[in-house]
Amino acid sequence: MSEYEQTDTKMSVVPVTAAAAASENVQTGLPKSMVPDPGWFDGDQSKFEDWWRGIRLFLKSNRVTGTDDRITAILAHLRGGVAGIYAQKKLDEFDKDKDIQDWDEFVKEFKTTFSDKSKAADTEWKIETFKQGKRNTADFMIEFEVLAMKADTDELHAIFLLKKNV
Repeated sequence: MSEYEQTDTKMSVVPVTAAAAASENVQTGLPKSMVPDPGWFDGDQSKFEDWWRGIRLFLKSNRVTGTDDRITAILAHLRGGVAGIYAQKKLDEFDKDKDIQDWDEFVKEFKTTFSDKSKAADTEWKIETFKQGKRNTADFMIEFEVLAMKADTDELHAIFLLKKNV
């Protein structure tokens, strides 16, 4: 591969660094990931849900499967404010405890720390008052299941609400 690549029709050249080549998997011949890096998370709770979905997709698409590797990758994406302090605290804990971390425990703590509490309360209220109306049954069920998951509604209560609200 050439040290330079063409960037537009004006024939300007930009050096291709080893880091850029590696990030695009040029040297390994693997296709570039279809899922973009979700970027930094600064602790803004209103952005947590979208960032959390993005980081989970990013980890899955890059085949980061080991518990310690997933936790490390998530902590590496935390910057500034409360998120930076949290990352430092967790790294200090990991340095002291050489055992493998528990993924489910980490996720529960992470969500509790950064999820938007007002959004969860709004979702709980919305599922309690959610009606099918004239909406298509399949669309209603999909939205109901998403609300039940976001509101962390147990199965029995979800069935009760479903019967009440149809």
